[in-house]
Amino acid sequence: MGPWLDSITGWLTLNPQWLAVAVFIVAFVECLAIAGLIVPGTVLLFAIAALAGSGALSLGETLLLGFLGGLLGDAISYYLGRHFHQNIRRLPGLRHHPEWMSGAETYFHKYGIASLLVGRFIGPLRPMLPMVAGMCDMPFPRFAAVSLLAGAGWAVVYLLPGWATGAAFRLPLPEGFWPQAGIVAACLAVFVGLSLNSSLRGHRRATLLVGCLSGALLIALFIGYPYLNHFDQGLMALVQEHRSPAMDQAMVMVTQLGEFKKMFVASAVLTGLLALLRQWRKAIFVGATLLGAALINTGTKLFFARMRPEVLSDPLTSYSMPSGHASGSFAFFLALAVLAGRGQPTRLRLTWLLLGAIPAASIALSRVYLGAHWPTDILAGTLLAMTVCAFSLTLSQRQSLLPPMVPKVWWLILPACVAVLGFIAFTGTAHALLRYAY
Repeated sequence: MGPWLDSITGWLTLNPQWLAVAVFIVAFVECLAIAGLIVPGTVLLFAIAALAGSGALSLGETLLLGFLGGLLGDAISYYLGRHFHQNIRRLPGLRHHPEWMSGAETYFHKYGIASLLVGRFIGPLRPMLPMVAGMCDMPFPRFAAVSLLAGAGWAVVYLLPGWATGAAFRLPLPEGFWPQAGIVAACLAVFVGLSLNSSLRGHRRATLLVGCLSGALLIALFIGYPYLNHFDQGLMALVQEHRSPAMDQAMVMVTQLGEFKKMFVASAVLTGLLALLRQWRKAIFVGATLLGAALINTGTKLFFARMRPEVLSDPLTSYSMPSGHASGSFAFFLALAVLAGRGQPTRLRLTWLLLGAIPAASIALSRVYLGAHWPTDILAGTLLAMTVCAFSLTLSQRQSLLPPMVPKVWWLILPACVAVLGFIAFTGTAHALLRYAY
């Protein structure tokens, strides 16, 4: 694959005017039934996104093109399944590899709508599930709604790392940026690798191990953040260079979701509903996770008293280490993801955690974009939430595993959480736009 990939990226380097088309086409093929299993689209997407980040395309353009290309692949795959139904198995490729269809079909019948949302992030399932949904006559409006939601998260997860890498190589970053970034990346890679390995192997104390590892990284970050100045300054410069008025408004709306008082309200609603529905163990787990993250965050922030990149007018919010937005949002969404994954296979539980991390990461990164937190503040808040969530889950399952919640409970909890978060985002946007204005 090396020479083939080099030839494509080499040609696009000489013809950057075709990068937009390339992003769209590769995203389309990656999500197209059968073709997405054959073409190594993930590697190609990263390489093309890196070229786009070198100055050819803005981040918004790159994400939008990838999002639209993925949607088109989903739509065509859906209509292939809707048109051919069971005869789809006779198509070239599927005749010789019936396991491609059978795996996706089993997954769809077992998890329904959730399979489309979660399966978007699982390589072998991503291009096949929309076709299976069409074959099973899922109503198109329902399929389209899930595809829009999953496609937005997929575009960010698969294109942002490549684009950021290309942009970082283009900028004149501080001399010590890359060594420090390498240390941070290596530590996180070891953490993720050990966590995934213990989870996939079904180790009995996998959750406790995750908590210990994230806690150890958090302590190391508390000790070592003064030595990561070049990493903080370089990443901040990379983000600040790509600010725009339109993105400012979007980021201000996103960051509202993580405000302490508003996140406290959302957390209280979630915990209260679980208690009201007599989901006692789950209410205790969620409450302990959210309250523990808030208390520890407040204590450590006062202890370190680290100043923000841009000190805000409110003196009560002048400290930034760790980020309250990051710890609060990750604690909230990871707790929801843990509940969603109860009673499901390990890979599906891990995918739910990935999905929960997407909105939390958006809130956390909005703080760096707005210049309110250093990147290491965000990383510290994330590790804090992961540590508290892992230890809280370990204690909650000391005697027996948390059972899955029945669908009727989810139908009460999810609309309430969405309504509260939506109200929070829109009501605080006008005030925040004035606060963060240039």
